[in-house]
Amino acid sequence: MLGAIAGDIIGSVFEFNNTKSADFALFRNDSTYTDDSVLTLATADCLLNGLDYAAAYKGYTLRHPHRGYGGMFQRWALMPKPLPYHSFGNGSAMRVSPVGFAFESAQSVLDEAKKSAAVTHDHPEGIKGAQAAALAVFLARTTKDKALIKSEIIRRFGYDLGRTLDAIRPGYRFDETCQGTVPEAIIAFLESNDFEGAIRKAVSLGGDSDTIACITGAVAEAFYGEVPPHIAQEVRKRLAPDLLAVLDAFGVKYGC
Repeated sequence: MLGAIAGDIIGSVFEFNNTKSADFALFRNDSTYTDDSVLTLATADCLLNGLDYAAAYKGYTLRHPHRGYGGMFQRWALMPKPLPYHSFGNGSAMRVSPVGFAFESAQSVLDEAKKSAAVTHDHPEGIKGAQAAALAVFLARTTKDKALIKSEIIRRFGYDLGRTLDAIRPGYRFDETCQGTVPEAIIAFLESNDFEGAIRKAVSLGGDSDTIACITGAVAEAFYGEVPPHIAQEVRKRLAPDLLAVLDAFGVKYGC
């Protein structure tokens, strides 16, 4: 899960100032965690403590305001009794990675990913995006087989993972949908050789950089086994204490 947060923080400065190069400083003074990290850790808290997803997402958002939440999600979080709003935005996929670390079968991962998505993103594409991202993490962690990960995601979800980053990059633009984010994030992982390279490739696509790198980072951590210490150190010092406590508790329980 640290990998997802690293991707978010590294990508944060490029979300509205895209780069199409993988040659950039990993961290700047203004590199910070966004809604991707806040809601990823809210998901982790739910898995650790049996919390309700809707209540946790609402509570974390109110405790950590001004972190780049989408307009529809912000309105949802302010409702007394929020209901799902049929979204297919990539918010369901950006926050789901703890599910891929916490469960021990593909079906349980798919079921829990759907549960986490449906409180807001109950559109079929919103649920599909969350399930694909969570399953990619699970398969990366349990199989260490990129060919199998690729074939399973294609078989189950129909995403086009046959494209290359070099083919995608020139025409890729900002896209907040699951269907325009999750496949690209997984391709960035598939073309990588190590964790840092995966993040650099994800950011180099442009688009919704923090979210793409967040999803890529989660899968890369699961596959490569760790976040390099120099990256982990920078990430940890940028997190609020309550978020860091959840991160550490989740790592202890689930070994990530």
